[in-house]
Amino acid sequence: MYTAACWATRIPQAATAIWTAPFTVGKTRWPGSLSPSHRKKEEDTMRLFHLFTNNIPSYLAITVISAGLLTLSACKHNDDDDDMMTQATYDITVYNLTNGQPFTPLGIVVHEPTYIPWQLGEAVSTGLETLAESGDPSAFLSEADANNAVVMSVSSSNGPFGPGNSETVSITVDHAASLQLTVASMLANTNDGFTGVSNWGIGELAAGDSTSIMTHVFDAGTEANSETADSIPGPAAMGEGFNIARDDLDRLTIHRGVVTADDGLMTSALNESHRWLGQAAKVVVTRTQ
Repeated sequence: MYTAACWATRIPQAATAIWTAPFTVGKTRWPGSLSPSHRKKEEDTMRLFHLFTNNIPSYLAITVISAGLLTLSACKHNDDDDDMMTQATYDITVYNLTNGQPFTPLGIVVHEPTYIPWQLGEAVSTGLETLAESGDPSAFLSEADANNAVVMSVSSSNGPFGPGNSETVSITVDHAASLQLTVASMLANTNDGFTGVSNWGIGELAAGDSTSIMTHVFDAGTEANSETADSIPGPAAMGEGFNIARDDLDRLTIHRGVVTADDGLMTSALNESHRWLGQAAKVVVTRTQ
């Protein structure tokens, strides 16, 4: 966008530089008194200029326009790209499909493809460990914010939500076709189990379009699945949350499910209602703008 200041000052400056150049047209003579030798040179010069009198106006007009456009290109407003950027609003809804597992507050990250929040078979970050063991997404989101590929991170504000319920978060970001979404939430009645999706492309959605995905449960591999009352932070036991010690595989895997006391693990604080089969959540994304 060209500013009023550019139009008001740049064109006149360019024109002045051309029209006040040190020569004259027609019968107008050089200003000031001239010596005979200088006068002779001036007369010879004027004869030469008179040969091109008919062409000078168009030449000068082209020069003025060209100079003005070059000057304007140099003063183009820095916010041009921002003014043309389209914003997109997305509603992100997570449905709890389990029978007895509360989901903790959602950790949501919108990012470019180079951000990789987790990978199967690899050790998880401390932030993701904290989310998977305690349900608190703060450290996970702080890690995301430190990554240059992250566009936005946010957590849901309504606390845990139980089986059969859902949580919706609305976000607005600058649109890009390459945008991806990552969502994570702990299954509260586990040692370090979480569900979610990573690097899910949402940038191609048009306004009014929706897409959905079913999500598995992951085992962060940072805490042994003892299921004891002192190690389960959810309502089934109200035990410990995050512990810095890693006493399990220390690599991310698909969770094999909980055993529970009903199936013979007598030290377990869990019962059959805390089990799940396969996928635990459904995530729906709708672009509303």
